[in-house]
Amino acid sequence: MKSFDVIIIGAGAAGLMCAISAGKRGRKVLLVDHSKNIGEKIRISGGGRCNFINLNVTPNNFLSQNSNFCISALKRFTQRDFINLVEKHKISYHEKTLGQLFCDNSSKQIIEMLLAECQKNDVEIRTEIKVEKIEKKDEDFLVTINQENIGCKSLVIATGGLSIPKIGATDFGYKIAKQFGLNVISPIPGLVPLVLKSDLLEETKNLAGVSVSEVTVTCNKKTFKEAILFTHKGLSGPVILQISSYWEKNQAITINFTPKIDIISVLLEEKSRNSKQDISHLLNPILPKSLVNYFIEKSNCNGFLAEISHKKLKDLANFINNWQIIPENTEGFAKAEVTLGGIDTNEISSKTFESKKILGLFFIGEVIDVTGHLGGYNFGWAWSSGFCAGEFV
Repeated sequence: MKSFDVIIIGAGAAGLMCAISAGKRGRKVLLVDHSKNIGEKIRISGGGRCNFINLNVTPNNFLSQNSNFCISALKRFTQRDFINLVEKHKISYHEKTLGQLFCDNSSKQIIEMLLAECQKNDVEIRTEIKVEKIEKKDEDFLVTINQENIGCKSLVIATGGLSIPKIGATDFGYKIAKQFGLNVISPIPGLVPLVLKSDLLEETKNLAGVSVSEVTVTCNKKTFKEAILFTHKGLSGPVILQISSYWEKNQAITINFTPKIDIISVLLEEKSRNSKQDISHLLNPILPKSLVNYFIEKSNCNGFLAEISHKKLKDLANFINNWQIIPENTEGFAKAEVTLGGIDTNEISSKTFESKKILGLFFIGEVIDVTGHLGGYNFGWAWSSGFCAGEFV
């Protein structure tokens, strides 16, 4: 029977980094994946240019039932460590908004870099592999792969969560955790567009495709400021994806479409100065015309400023600066960028990523209950957790 020091199941960002880290220590590593292509989430990230890290990675950028779990790994393998690897491979990159780093050319460069590092460190990679069975035999694991039994001392599960099933996401990691008696926090979609209730969707149907470059959205005492996009199902854009990770069913979210402008002050000042001005002419330079028309109709504020009561102006300003809605749902795992929940961090060492119950069994990346904000943070977690586990497998 063939055997390895380490078998890593899942050749995404975390699995690749773990393989490299373990290989550098001279460990005999087998990295397997059920897909034909390695690193599909890396490939599609950032519109094909891969938002591979964020300059501002801190523990505050992550959600987990144990907010302290990610601290150790993020300190031991930082954003600078990954940037150094990118620069070593002479991959040119640029910074977009809020510290997000992207490849100048293609996300495939990141995949090629990781594969080159695997090759350099003698990692064996097999794709289109079906893992049929995993058993613990004394101190070793027996993994049945395509009807072949392979042994290992350390087994790493890096199979990710349920987001984007069309590129191969499955619940494999959760099944393995449950097989060995580990607690799994129910996974739900994260960084996902929101669906509006039918009556509100009917009201806003003419806004599909309309975007505003900078709004604030608040929910559960958490506020984000980025772009918003109206869709034929509801709301999307970076700011909605961010807040979706904090939103819970039947909760309201509050949207301020002009966070730098107090609309009621503008309206009252203009009314006193130029009361014959049409209200839509005043607001059209501030917001998209169709959105202005929607809020004017909602507040029954059409016409000249002189003709509109203070109460109606206040209603209009409140819609723009403090629009409260209760979404119906999210668009689910098909549109989610990440998975919230997963393997309970109380089951895993934050230093080694080894199960506290099953020696030699490790979990890394998105399969764990650690989820980052939008903007390269989830790749940051993949690199850090993969590297740190690789130091101990």
